[in-house]
Amino acid sequence: MNTMKVLCKSKAEEGLWMETRPIPQIGPNDVLIKIKKTGICGTDIHIWNWDAWSSKTVPVGLITGHEFAGEIVEVGRNVDDLSVGQRCTGEGHLIGNHSRQSRSGKFHLDPETRGIGVNVDGAFAEYLCLPAFNVVLLPDAIPDEIGAILDPLGNAVHTALSFDLVGEDVLITGAGPIGIMAAAVAQHVGARHVVITDVNQARLDLAAQVTDVIPVNVLETDLKDVTEKLGMKQGFDVGMEMSGNASAFDQMVGSMVMGGQIAMLGIPPGKTQVNWSNIVFKALTIKGVYGREIFETWYKMIAMLEDGLDISRVITHRMPVDDFEEGFATMKTGKSGKIVLDWT
Repeated sequence: MNTMKVLCKSKAEEGLWMETRPIPQIGPNDVLIKIKKTGICGTDIHIWNWDAWSSKTVPVGLITGHEFAGEIVEVGRNVDDLSVGQRCTGEGHLIGNHSRQSRSGKFHLDPETRGIGVNVDGAFAEYLCLPAFNVVLLPDAIPDEIGAILDPLGNAVHTALSFDLVGEDVLITGAGPIGIMAAAVAQHVGARHVVITDVNQARLDLAAQVTDVIPVNVLETDLKDVTEKLGMKQGFDVGMEMSGNASAFDQMVGSMVMGGQIAMLGIPPGKTQVNWSNIVFKALTIKGVYGREIFETWYKMIAMLEDGLDISRVITHRMPVDDFEEGFATMKTGKSGKIVLDWT
């Protein structure tokens, strides 16, 4: 049989559709991966909704999805460091080799980057063709469902490890799955107090289940009361902005110590007003975070998982891929954690 089932953006309208496509042919430097598990990402929700960003970015007919785990079933003739039968996931950013950033090894900053499931066919399929360079092997200690969410965990790790966290007080705005995983990472590496804020109580409750974090619903609790109770007279040392909400960012800036550091992963929906005077007079450092550091972030997060970092409870729903519509509907409620689709 030379065909496979896929989830694709068949029409320029809301939704995804299950279709049959030919199994991809690999090139000499590629591998063919039989997909076992995939995660639904916020990016996939944007594509499902066919919002302004996705309608400009995603070609109609594209196979979507970029969070996955599977098994190598074929290797290209030039691939000598991978073999059939190995379990793997992979870096979904396909880089070029012409830019200064790429040629100096800063692969995650390459402006030629294309994303699987966004610009080129992705992992919501029974088989995925991926450059061998992008393959990340999975140790036996990491099950497929965790392997399928290493991509978003990598975003959390990249953000969390942007600044030294040992003994520091950390504020995370946005208790989505990535924010929750960032909280778990911060505690794992030795932060003192980790506070996570949101207005969605269900997600704050999930955060408390996943890790020993201090959840704060800012609609009900004044963040200043929390810092005073914790004995934090000056504020937070490190901030991680995961929500993309302008009010949350303003609150974070107001809650930082002099000389504090902020890593921003959340993407605002459009132009937002920023009071730069508050940032300047507090001498804050702000770093924008995109994707993962290729491949340093992968090494670090796999090492932490093998060392006991537990993010399993961030997965709240598991279902066969045939129930994908239910999975997307559940994710769109904003009350779930990660949702994993089973392709086996």
